Amino acid sequence: MLLLSAVVTVLYAALARRQLDLGHLGGYLVGLGFVVSLLGSVLLHELGHALTARRYGIGVRGITLELLGGYTEMDRDAPSPKVDLLVSLAGPAVSAVLGAGSVAATLALPAGTLAHQLAFQLAVSNVVVAVFNSLPGLPLDGGRALRAAVWAVTRDRHRGTEVAGWVGRAVAVATVALVLLFTLRRALAPLALPLMLLVAVTLWRGAGQSIRMARIGRRLPLVDLARLARPLLPVPTGTPLAEAQRRRAEGPTPDAALAVVDSAGRPVALVDPARVAAVPAERRPWLAVDAVARDLGRVPALPVDADGERVLETVRTHPGAQYVVTAGEDVVGVLHIADLAQLLEPKRKTNT
Repeated sequence: MLLLSAVVTVLYAALARRQLDLGHLGGYLVGLGFVVSLLGSVLLHELGHALTARRYGIGVRGITLELLGGYTEMDRDAPSPKVDLLVSLAGPAVSAVLGAGSVAATLALPAGTLAHQLAFQLAVSNVVVAVFNSLPGLPLDGGRALRAAVWAVTRDRHRGTEVAGWVGRAVAVATVALVLLFTLRRALAPLALPLMLLVAVTLWRGAGQSIRMARIGRRLPLVDLARLARPLLPVPTGTPLAEAQRRRAEGPTPDAALAVVDSAGRPVALVDPARVAAVPAERRPWLAVDAVARDLGRVPALPVDADGERVLETVRTHPGAQYVVTAGEDVVGVLHIADLAQLLEPKRKTNT
């Protein structure tokens, strides 16, 4: 963020010095003002998304600002293509209105003055934000609008997300092609080259993430914790780790989760596979399972009847390797994140 701000400040300062006959310090101050204007434009843009989302009953958790854009985090997806379209277009609409007003002010103010330059800054900031975000590819707002359109036609949100994601990758490739063309023609400043390439890489990664989430979303109905959770193998507290592993290997379910139980047979802790893997094999006969276990109260819990969306939301908000699966007050199994990943992304390599 600081590096990008410095690059933009330097590039804009050179332009300001030529147009306003400023010294180096004055040029840098005007360049820094452009950076602040750009961040302010992004904030107003994201507030357009946030307020429209709240208008339709979608909660907003927060807004993240970056120099190349921003992100409004909502607590759930839009309930319909219409709402998705309106929320998507609200941000560019705010930027377009601010940009139009700033352009009018730029034309009305006398050229060569600081006021004219500040108005020009606001015009450029908002026009750039509006135009860039209107490109029809995820993760941009234009891509979200495209997703809503495909969703409305096909009645499949995941299809819309995947189509808009692939278009987003095409936009990223086109951005790289334009950058190379402008560079060869010397129409792009050398310092702007890495910035534009970073934009293209950001678009490509965001589009890829959208495609991935669309494919995961299609498989969420397959999540059935009653079948996916591994059964528990109770071992008394104080049992050597090697002995607990031997019992599991010789039992009917060698992939069972090891649960430490108290004298009454109640599970009190869960053996952590990552901690077990860190223990040398020669030490395991002398190390109790308690030393590599986590208290059950510290392990995130999921009800056995939770659907795929709830499971995925729990994983997002409470990332971990294991999740206790419960039925009422009883622990009925353990969900391993690797098992969930294998179900949702069968072609993706995972570590068990």
